[in-house]
Amino acid sequence: MDPVDAIGSRREARETALGVLYAAEAQSRDLLEVLTDRPVAPASYVVEIVEGVAATMNQLDEMIGRYAEGWRTDRMPAVDRALLRMAVYELCHRLDVPTAAVLSEVVDLAGDYSTERSSRFVNGVVSAVAAEVRPDVRTEGHSGKDPEGGDLA
Repeated sequence: MDPVDAIGSRREARETALGVLYAAEAQSRDLLEVLTDRPVAPASYVVEIVEGVAATMNQLDEMIGRYAEGWRTDRMPAVDRALLRMAVYELCHRLDVPTAAVLSEVVDLAGDYSTERSSRFVNGVVSAVAAEVRPDVRTEGHSGKDPEGGDLA
């Protein structure tokens, strides 16, 4: 069993992937180069996210740009851009990951690592993307929890 299958470890993998995505941009380096230069080999889920974002970045940015009202992708704070790319990648390519989990995690990470308004902005963009790519899952007004405490996905 891969260690990222345990509860909470996908959160850690997303946090590590966010660090790689942000570092690559801040240092103007290739994502895969930053990933392979890490002193400790990252978990397989980190590798999958970073490689997936690298392979689909143009498509991710185009989709993000459609829903980021008033913001061009290249003008967003770097952390927000990294978070959005990661979440949109998961929504589009990791159908085994529940929509509610993607939304909850990305909003939490935005609150921890970005500006005061980022959580709301990221939630709005990711919810809109989710409505397009996973239309069978209700995401409007997402708070991260189902009113009855269950999983929304």
